[in-house]
Amino acid sequence: MSDQSEHPVLTVIEGKYANQYWKLTADELTLGREDGCDMIIPERQISRKHLRVFRENGVYYVEDLESRNGTWVNGQRLEGARELFDNDEIHVALVVRLMFMSSAATAPLPFELPTSINGRLQIDRESRRVFVNEVELDPPLSLPQYRLLELLYLHDGRVCTRDHIVNAVWPEVDDNGVSEQAIDALIRRLRDRIHEIDPDVQYILTMRGHGFRLVNPQK
Repeated sequence: MSDQSEHPVLTVIEGKYANQYWKLTADELTLGREDGCDMIIPERQISRKHLRVFRENGVYYVEDLESRNGTWVNGQRLEGARELFDNDEIHVALVVRLMFMSSAATAPLPFELPTSINGRLQIDRESRRVFVNEVELDPPLSLPQYRLLELLYLHDGRVCTRDHIVNAVWPEVDDNGVSEQAIDALIRRLRDRIHEIDPDVQYILTMRGHGFRLVNPQK
């Protein structure tokens, strides 16, 4: 039997349910708003039984259960079932945003705060406020800038690929609809905003050929 820490995790990454999580320890789990579901999210837009996550031959899949308001995976509306991969984002009726983490070996468990929580850069995810050296970014970041920074922050120093960025920042856009120039411009604008407050640290590093990662020195 494998160690329980190796089980995949579904975690809510945005909104009032942020950091709520479920370990996928069974071969099949259902998500919906009714009490009989394994994963309960009491939102009216979510169907009583909205979707299920199941395992076949060691592979995990997500399937929409003919929900009224739909399910999206990485910005694409889900029809039937599809395989899940590490860091896939699942939008449930476009009101709750989940991330699939394939195992504890590939990402920090969502109930463990990232070490960046004690860094010079901090995010209040409930209010989407950002602080650098205890100074709040004002005016606030744009939504694309915030989504990018939150992605890097939650990855806690690990590399985020360009595909990860497209899925997190522009979930409603097809991957081919976002150019390299658009990503680079967004990275540049975010760096400039942070640099205004703390010019001594390069917080966002480019890992050539791989992606980007956040460096967040301790206070």
